[in-house]
Amino acid sequence: MAAFALEDAFVKHAALELPVSEVLILFGLGGALAFWGLAGLRRETVFHADVLSPVMKVRFGFELVGRLFYILALALTPLSSTTAILQATPIFVVLGAALFFKETVGWRRWSAIFVGLIGVLIVLRPAGDSFSVLSLLAVIGMLGFSGRDLASRAAPATLSTNVLGFYGFLTIIIAGVLFSFWEQQALIVPSTSALQALAAAVAFGVVAYSSLMKAMRTGEVATVTPFRYSRLLFGILLGVLWFDETIDFQMLIGCGVIVGSGLFILWRSNKART
Repeated sequence: MAAFALEDAFVKHAALELPVSEVLILFGLGGALAFWGLAGLRRETVFHADVLSPVMKVRFGFELVGRLFYILALALTPLSSTTAILQATPIFVVLGAALFFKETVGWRRWSAIFVGLIGVLIVLRPAGDSFSVLSLLAVIGMLGFSGRDLASRAAPATLSTNVLGFYGFLTIIIAGVLFSFWEQQALIVPSTSALQALAAAVAFGVVAYSSLMKAMRTGEVATVTPFRYSRLLFGILLGVLWFDETIDFQMLIGCGVIVGSGLFILWRSNKART
């Protein structure tokens, strides 16, 4: 989670200089090449037939939406608020599992889901003077990641972490190309600072993705998942120290509500299984 937060910070830093579409393309290219190399070292087949399975196509669609809108949110809104909204992902994953996979969700978890949504609204402040429509970019990105995580549950087990990572970053390249038609900005030659930021973002992104997949595949999900909320602490810390962002009491309340609801849902899910 610390590596994910650093990845976000370096992407945001690069986006201060480069067009968002260019950041997406270069970041995606670096990550795809890194995972391609790691797959080659392990003699894993990147062009596996299961990549074209229906569930992987659905996963690709959600990944595309999640990556595009989340990086737009990183570029255009504060890192701290973007990270806070992202923490609602587990809540929406449970909601989606109940609606689309017909998983049983009792009234306590439904109540926690509702409270978690209130937490998101507290962070967004739709009725306040400080509300920015751009904050909805993070919401759309979060929904995309939620759909991706749901689709990943049915992803073929034959696809390794490196293969999934390769196609995840390949999706970022595609997102950048598609967004370039909307952005209508010419690509520019990156400065040394921007290239260093992108290289650092790729390095931390590869470490973060590999670590998360390793943890989720070898550890108990109920034990590993709560640690995902630590990303909020790292994101807020980097936002304050690096980008001089201000955290007020209302945002802290919203963050607490989101994290508390998510942890309660995970606790109830684990208790239901036992």
